[in-house]
Amino acid sequence: MPKLKTKSGAKKRFKVTGSGKIKRKKAYKNHILTKKETKQKRRLGNKTTVKKVDEGNIKPMLPYLV
Repeated sequence: MPKLKTKSGAKKRFKVTGSGKIKRKKAYKNHILTKKETKQKRRLGNKTTVKKVDEGNIKPMLPYLV
């Protein structure tokens, strides 16, 4: 069976924690930041984990997880 290639976009967007969870960046922190509150921008700066429901879509893109 051939090696599976990692999706380049997924490789850049997701990281794996030590316990095997997948980390992601939050959305809405790229542009049009002047109208957003400081508190909101600060919250959006933090990383979060991917929901269990979405992990099934992401894992095939990262063969080193499967």
